[in-house]
Amino acid sequence: MDLSLPLAFTVGLFSTLHCIGMCGGIIGALSYGLPSTLRQNSMKFMLFLLAYNSGRILSYAAAGALIGLLGSALLEALGPGQGHRWLQWFAALIMVLIGLHIAGWLPRLAQVERIGAPLWRWLEPLGRRLMPVESIPLAVVYGAIWGWLPCGLVYTMLISTATKVGPVNGALYMAAFGLGTLPSVMATGLLAGRLYRYAQNPYLKVGVGSIIILVGLLTLWYPALLDVTAYQQAPLGSE
Repeated sequence: MDLSLPLAFTVGLFSTLHCIGMCGGIIGALSYGLPSTLRQNSMKFMLFLLAYNSGRILSYAAAGALIGLLGSALLEALGPGQGHRWLQWFAALIMVLIGLHIAGWLPRLAQVERIGAPLWRWLEPLGRRLMPVESIPLAVVYGAIWGWLPCGLVYTMLISTATKVGPVNGALYMAAFGLGTLPSVMATGLLAGRLYRYAQNPYLKVGVGSIIILVGLLTLWYPALLDVTAYQQAPLGSE
């Protein structure tokens, strides 16, 4: 049973504090940038927020597909047997690192954001040209640009996507992660950034980070349990 998609969703869901701190200002500015008549219409306002986030998650999926191609090459190079195990261990390590970062125990992980800085310098002016965002399609396009914003958490998840084999698996993995971040980013937009102060609570950071660390450790334990079960159920004399 492949638990990678639920695990990616869980990491996104428990990354709430990071998402509010990282994207709170952006989604708050986008919310205030909409015409007041639109913001007063709850249904239209919700549609615009969904459009922004749909574009963002689509970008995550596209990036995941690209890194998934690398995963296929890695598995072929390492071999299908032990190679798969190495990739699982690597994915678990990445989740533990994400948990340490969110808890505030590994702030240097944010340096991975430098990887995307050149691309963002090219994309950010394109996003500015789309302002003000006055239509749903334009909101999706803006969200797709926003999805490439240098973010240590997103980029670290992308690195772990190298453990997925093929573009489809990579895209689904990052889409699941993006969907996990949706509730917090949507709530931040609806509340115009008022959740930001809660995201700075050190006790919440430690609690959420610890949960993600446990999730990472469980991904090490669960494949081992499957191996034992398969061995116990194998017919006598089988290899």
